[in-house]
Amino acid sequence: MSARVEASPYPIELQDRVDAYLAGLRFAPEPAAARLEEAMRYSLLAGGKRIRPVLSLATAHALGRSPDDVLPLAGTIEMIHTYSLIHDDLPAMDDDNLRRGKPTCHVAFGEDVAILAGDGLFAEALRLSLTDQAGEPEHVLAAVREVVTAAGVGGMVGGQFLDVAGDRSVDVRHLHELKTGALVAASVGAVLSLEGLRPPATIPYRRFAAELGVVFQIVDDILDVTGDEAELGKPRGTDERHGKATYVSVFGLERARELARYSHGKAREALAQAEGDTALLGQIADYILTRPT
Repeated sequence: MSARVEASPYPIELQDRVDAYLAGLRFAPEPAAARLEEAMRYSLLAGGKRIRPVLSLATAHALGRSPDDVLPLAGTIEMIHTYSLIHDDLPAMDDDNLRRGKPTCHVAFGEDVAILAGDGLFAEALRLSLTDQAGEPEHVLAAVREVVTAAGVGGMVGGQFLDVAGDRSVDVRHLHELKTGALVAASVGAVLSLEGLRPPATIPYRRFAAELGVVFQIVDDILDVTGDEAELGKPRGTDERHGKATYVSVFGLERARELARYSHGKAREALAQAEGDTALLGQIADYILTRPT
């Protein structure tokens, strides 16, 4: 990865499918809760590349299934991701005022509504998969279990806790494998579970997803230092301002770039061993590495 590179193509057609699906979701049958729904949709529809649900759709494609078949599961993952962003931005956490170029949820709606919007998105995410995701019941439950596990104390929330605890002795890769990597990996793994696949067929996909989560976080850390604020949609230097352990703060900028290239190579190696049409997954991996840094 050079100092500045052109981003690789991204499967916009899958992103568009996700965006259209999310735009059609509604959450408030109770009219009095309309403002809560407004806050939920405000953050959910704020934009972004939809990396996690797009990974789910690309995994379905690789397994010979229509990407549209897994939209409820993909939507669940994006809703959980969005809830985590709402809570991350709160004054008690990262205290950020901008997200994707717009005022954060608590700035636009107040802290009380933002907290409830995050809570609501998590609950509605589970309802969505358990109600709308087609498949063998045991496979749907296995897929949802994988997502919830990735979101919990053994994954995203646990990683967030390690992050806010500020223990600089924590291994940075392990911290981010939990905080970011677990939900990225589940975006692939949950579709494998929905298909009822077992090892050894799943091993290359899971290795790919684990390394991809590392690449995503390293590049995110680099962008927090070098990225263009207009493209980021938020101020640079948030991690440094809070004294957080990142790949850049621990290893330095150039070494972080080397580590990103290494994990991307490992992800690509794993994907080459997977059965199915994995071209879209490879395209996403290349895009994640080559976002301008």
